[in-house]
Amino acid sequence: MDYSSDDDEHRQAASYPSCPVSPADVARSQLGEDSFRRVVEWAPSAMVMINRNGEMVLVNTQTERMFNYGREALIGQSIEILVPERFRDKHQMFRGGFFADPQPRPMGIGRDLFGCRADGSEFPVEIGLNPIDTEAGIMVLASIIDITERRRVQQHLEDALQEKTVLLNEVHHRVKNNLQVITSLLNLQADYATDPRLRAFLAESCGRVKAMALTHQLLYERKNFARLDLGDYLDRLIQSIRASYCATGERIQLHMELPEGGLQLDLERTIPCGLLVNELVTNAFKHAYPGESRGEILIELKDEGENLIFLGVADNGVGLPSESVLAQSSSLGLQLVQLFVEQLHGSLTIERRGGTRFRIRFPKRI
Repeated sequence: MDYSSDDDEHRQAASYPSCPVSPADVARSQLGEDSFRRVVEWAPSAMVMINRNGEMVLVNTQTERMFNYGREALIGQSIEILVPERFRDKHQMFRGGFFADPQPRPMGIGRDLFGCRADGSEFPVEIGLNPIDTEAGIMVLASIIDITERRRVQQHLEDALQEKTVLLNEVHHRVKNNLQVITSLLNLQADYATDPRLRAFLAESCGRVKAMALTHQLLYERKNFARLDLGDYLDRLIQSIRASYCATGERIQLHMELPEGGLQLDLERTIPCGLLVNELVTNAFKHAYPGESRGEILIELKDEGENLIFLGVADNGVGLPSESVLAQSSSLGLQLVQLFVEQLHGSLTIERRGGTRFRIRFPKRI
């Protein structure tokens, strides 16, 4: 048994009346001595009553079964025979501390407690202690539960979770590597292409594949396979896009405004969100600043509350053509933008004054 206590245990004990009136005392007074003994005898957990000297004065059938002792071998013996030998010295000190301040308290929560059978084998237990006022003085009634099966199930679940984590880690690692292989093949094909338009198309495809690969890279790094910090992801994505357009030098500036506390988003919508930003930012690099004109691109991410996320991409370049011209255009990039917004279950508005502003709002949870 373990009679030590901590602050949590004292707080729990405070909900009971002070000794000598305990729940066990109330039971004895209401049931009578014989009835109380019968209740203890048929309790589903092991029940042991100990006097101030640490001697067992009452045990039930479950105690005999749990510890493999006969009743006659327990009555009158020190409770320490049920405690693993390596804990016995401290146990006597804890027992003395309990009798100095007898309060009902659960033991074993957040710590490892063990019982010791007659053959010396150990097993994990949880213990509840109740002081009882008797004619012979204050005694303690200990309720003992063997949690071996619970520990076995818990260990099985932990092993299964670890196995699943390792598997998911490997899956995301392999997906990331495969996407990198695809990117390398597209780059290799672009090197052999003589048509500038074809090379541009292949470069755009590379950017889209990189945006998808980045999600798996972050999942692999963060070891969280359910959600990603959207701000962290977009920051890494923008750095990758910036590196792809290094030829623009410093004439096009990139700025980001991200929420300080981060913004978590599930994987299913992180990918279309990243692809959406990839399309809008790369389109701004390619079309907003013709020739050697200068400008800046701003990416905003905000948590607007009420289950809404705001994502904005703005530039101060030459602006988009009129809607009538856009309607006749076969631009794949803008078609993909509409598709990704739909995947996010969001809404899109476009402003054309002083450049171009794309404003997207979509729910955090669907």
